[in-house]
Formats: sequence, structure tokens, C-alpha cells
Amino acid sequence: MRLCVYTDYAYSQADGSVYGQRAFVAFMCEVGSHFEELVVLGRFDPQEGRSRYPLPPDVRFVGLPFYESLTKPLRVLIALLRSLRRVWHELGEVDVVWLLGPYLHSFAYALLAVLRGRRIVLGVRQELVRYTRTRHPGRRALLVAAHIEEAGWRLLARFAAVVVVGPSLADSYRHARSLLPISVSLVRERDIVEPASVRARSYDGELCVLAVGRLDAEKNPLLLADVLAELRKREPRWRLIVCGEGSLEQALQERLRELDMAEHAELLGYIPFAELREIYRNAHAFLHVSWTEGVPQVLFESWAAALPVIATAVGGVPEAAAGAALLIPSGDATAAAEALYRVVSDVSVRASLIDSGYARVRERTLEREAAAVADFIGAR
Repeated sequence: MRLCVYTDYAYSQADGSVYGQRAFVAFMCEVGSHFEELVVLGRFDPQEGRSRYPLPPDVRFVGLPFYESLTKPLRVLIALLRSLRRVWHELGEVDVVWLLGPYLHSFAYALLAVLRGRRIVLGVRQELVRYTRTRHPGRRALLVAAHIEEAGWRLLARFAAVVVVGPSLADSYRHARSLLPISVSLVRERDIVEPASVRARSYDGELCVLAVGRLDAEKNPLLLADVLAELRKREPRWRLIVCGEGSLEQALQERLRELDMAEHAELLGYIPFAELREIYRNAHAFLHVSWTEGVPQVLFESWAAALPVIATAVGGVPEAAAGAALLIPSGDATAAAEALYRVVSDVSVRASLIDSGYARVRERTLEREAAAVADFIGAR
């Protein structure tokens, strides 16, 4: 069986290889490894450049017309119209199409797939309306479009199989013809640390709180500076490490300077996962502060490193992380600081979180989650 996958990602080429911009590309390719062939549709950036996630050599990439952002609807529409003939041809070469959305392109390609007589499976990774409201505040036209697209995708789901990330989206798509809730984990079984091996991790000296993720509005990264300031009022041994890049990186640096916290924080930018594993294992606690989420993969990476987790209770996080993380309200620096202090001061709480996280990540490895998605798509 031949699988075609589309999501709204840009791809670039360097040294003869194609690279995707987001970690989900690695998950897509793992799902595709269960099929005879994987075809990836994506907008191709003509400027040569190496992004983060290379497509395996056996994956066939189909480059579509490029546009910079969904916030420029005219360019998006032009790119869509130019892509239709190419996508129509490629759909004739596959058996089933996995369309992540809701995006304008996803609706158009779903129609083409139906006309081609191909089976479609939908995918949803986040609540588009909440994402748009957080990422583009004040952009009323974009918010209206997000409402329309999300409503249309839910309507289409009544007639199609749907893969959703997290229990919150599963509830939103409960009327789908068939439904598979998943967690997007990039943790392989070999990456998981046994809890017993970190019992000797010392909390007596300097304490490191780690945050990993994009530094964009919906991730609420500026709160990290406020949390660090709250932490050091109570316990001056704390420092902050931030791994990730995005539009608010400079703003976070400025906020740290405003609070006189810059010398106690390190902004490391993008770190390849092979190196990131060691940073996880050398930290003392992991902090997640997003405004909106499905089920963030960084939780699984933290649990795999036997790291206690503090996370905002948003989206699918409460159900996915219950018992394996201390949950806090979003936007509350004081609550985050108090939870971190509890983790380092109470050995029993720390041990319980580590043990529960270990059990949770064992159930949600990359191999297991990708195999479940492949079985679901193949059986529809």
C-alpha cells in the first residue's frame, strides 16, 4: 500500500537531500516506513538551505509552489491553484492520503482525492482557533477564517477517519466516522532512561530548570523569565536553560535583562535531539508554559530522561500528563515557581513523578505510536 501525506510545512534542499522544518516530519516518516511507499507533499522553498529534519532517501518528496505564510491569503491561494495539477497527478500513484489540517490546501486536496477515488484519512494536531487567537491577536480576518476552517474540518470528519493528537482534540472530533487519538512521541525505546539510574541525581548544589520548544507567542516563553525571578527569590541556586528558537527570542532576552536574570539563564537556540538528550539528563526539572497545546512531545522527551515535569494544564496536557507532572495554570509564574520548589524539596513527590513519567513514556514510544497510526490508516 502506498501512502501520501500532506501538512502545511516548508521543505528545502541541500547536498542532494530534502529537509523539513518541524519535528513532526520525523513522525510522518516513521509512519510511512510501514507502507510500501511514502510520498510527502509540501511547499518547496527554492532557496537552498538545510532545515532540521532530513527525509529518508526512500521517501519520495513532491515539491509544491512556495508561500511564506498562511497570513498572506492571496499568495496562499495562488500557490494552491498552481499546485492542483501536480497533486492530481500524484494522487493517481498512491492508495491512501493522510491530510493534516485544517488548511485551505488540505480541503482542496481532500476533494481531489475523492474525485480520484482515493481513500482519505484526516489528521489534526492542534485547535486552530485557539492557536490563531494566541499567535495573531487582533487579526480578526484570520480568526474568522480559522473558525470556518475548523468547522469545515469537523464536518468533513463525519465522513472520514481521523487521527488526532491528544484527548482534547479527540473530544472535539468525537463525531468522526472513526477516530484514533495519539501522542506524537519522537522517543525511541532505546532512548528511555531507567528511573533507578538517576536516583543519584543531586539536588544539593546548583539547580537547573529546562524549557524546550519554539519561542513563539502560543508557547508563552516570556513567562520563563518571570518564573526564574520568582524561583531565585526563594532559592538562589536556580538557573534556567532554554532550548529553541522563534520570533520571541530577542524579547525573552530583554525580559531577562529587565528582571536582572540574564546572567542566570542560557538561551541555547536550536539543539539537535542527539545533544538535547544529554541536556535533559543533566537538568533537575522540566518546565512547560504554553498557552495552547495538543500533547507536546517535549513531555515524552522529559519523561524519557527521568526528569520531573511541571506543565501548564492546557489542551490535552491534563489527561496525558495526569500523575506524571505537576499541573499549573497557564500564565502563572508564582504557581510554576512553587511547583518547582516542591519538586526539589520533596523527595517522594520527585520520585513519584519520575516513576509515573517512565511508565507513561514506555507506552508512547515513537515505534508504538507510529505503528498504531499506520495500522489505523491501512485498515480504513
